Amino acid sequence: NPMGHGAEGMKYRFQWNFPIFFSPHQANKLYTASNHLHVSYDKGQSWEVISPDLTRNDTTKLGPSGGPITKDNTGVEYYCTIFAATESPHEKDLIWTGSDDGLLHLTRDGGATWLNVTPPQMPEWTMINSIEVDPFVKGGAYIAGTRYKLGDYQPYLYKTKDYGKTWTTITAGIEKEHFTRVLRADPKRKGLLYAGTESGIYLSFDDGMSWKSFQLNLPVVPITDLAIKEDNLIAATQGRSFWLIDDLTPLHQLNDQVAKKPVHLFQPLPSYRMRGSAAKEESRTEGQNHPGGVMVHFYLKDTLAGDTVLLDFLESDGDLIKRYTSKPDKAKNENKLEVKPGMSRFVWDMKYDKAKDFEGMILWWAALNGPRALPGKYTVRLSTGGTVLDQEFEILKDPRSSASNEDLKAQFDFLLAVRDKLSKTNLTVKKIREARAQINTVKERYKATDGMEDVSTMADEILGKIKIIEEALYQTKNQSNQDPLNFPIRLNNKLGHLNSLEVMGDFRPTKQAEAFRKEVTAEIDKYLSQFQAILENEIPEFNQLVRDRSLDAVLLGDD
Repeated sequence: NPMGHGAEGMKYRFQWNFPIFFSPHQANKLYTASNHLHVSYDKGQSWEVISPDLTRNDTTKLGPSGGPITKDNTGVEYYCTIFAATESPHEKDLIWTGSDDGLLHLTRDGGATWLNVTPPQMPEWTMINSIEVDPFVKGGAYIAGTRYKLGDYQPYLYKTKDYGKTWTTITAGIEKEHFTRVLRADPKRKGLLYAGTESGIYLSFDDGMSWKSFQLNLPVVPITDLAIKEDNLIAATQGRSFWLIDDLTPLHQLNDQVAKKPVHLFQPLPSYRMRGSAAKEESRTEGQNHPGGVMVHFYLKDTLAGDTVLLDFLESDGDLIKRYTSKPDKAKNENKLEVKPGMSRFVWDMKYDKAKDFEGMILWWAALNGPRALPGKYTVRLSTGGTVLDQEFEILKDPRSSASNEDLKAQFDFLLAVRDKLSKTNLTVKKIREARAQINTVKERYKATDGMEDVSTMADEILGKIKIIEEALYQTKNQSNQDPLNFPIRLNNKLGHLNSLEVMGDFRPTKQAEAFRKEVTAEIDKYLSQFQAILENEIPEFNQLVRDRSLDAVLLGDD
């Protein structure tokens, strides 16, 4: 127990942030660092020392902490320690270490021999805060250093391509007092770097030779670490929680040619078929969820020309799944696409179009949603002003799901059949109401006209028949959301409830679900057939009867 002791008596000096990491080449090889580098092969049951003291070991810096009235020797404020370390994923036993007192060391034989490869241009006593191995160059590495504890707030970033024999300073473009804490290299695009500083994030496309602010909506806050996982950039901040950029792939695809185009569609990141989505409104106290869907990035230099912008999602054979438009037709209930000059991001929820509905419809625990797209390859198409751009993307199976592809396909087919039958049911109710309105118009128009008794009688007969059909398909007494508690739900609500149940989870529909779908569908089909017979026989007869009086009565449009 080091309590009360200064660092001068410690054989191994650890501090708050000592490194601990596994070898990328050997799963059971665990490293940690004090002023020496240690390794364990048995989960920490025992440790071997594989380095000499890799710090300056300056005795003038190893006295008690605190004073002069009271000291603060808790055993974690020690200086002259290894502050950053990593093993190269390219070469087994190639290990870099950096100390908080400004020394960088390298071994290429697992610790048997060490070389001091400290950048000569780096000021003494620079704390080496992070070491990043170059993902594209075997002997390459990047280091980030700080000297703010010495009153020096300048950024210190360096890179090597030759195992530390030579170093290049790479800080051009970073503000003078934005001292640097971390540098990470993108594993997908050579030369794409991210730097975390005391005052935010910077970005470089040319391997650090020039930097630009990459702050976006990130608050001005110290960035203490960065990590890249599955093309997402994760930032740890000092005091403002974790922040995440969901999709780095536009940066991988961005180049001078793309930047000069008036329109560009980026290839979407492969997306997991998962539920959940981000809240529509930003919270001031809580983080946001991942958007939940296929993120599509596109660039429009100008939207003032007035051209309609279409974003289509297509199956692999080219069949249209869903369309979004910047100028939706409300009468057609088209999906809205928000566009603006510059970069835009649209998130497709992976769902096929929902079932058709009608005005004023009230259902209880019933869903009109279409099924979610199956895992596989798809195409997104951006069209505007005569330009048509396609990009292929992939939807990935939820890795947590135990369902087979056959199970998912069975669920998809089931839900698609339910959706389509719901659409026919609801469109029939809508068409019944259109017919009723027109028939009543004819009755009202001719109620005082002599010789129209047969028209009125036939109108009442048709109205009576379609009323029975409508009330079987939909609970017409519903006027508020609580009315289904008073009035029994009808066939479209029953089918919609089945839709809401079977969409839960990734499961093949049960035999009971399939049996009920067939049962309720057969009942619906009976009434749809009755209405179709009225459309094909009685409505034309009624029209002819009125036409004999020189006026058509009922004119119904196509579905």
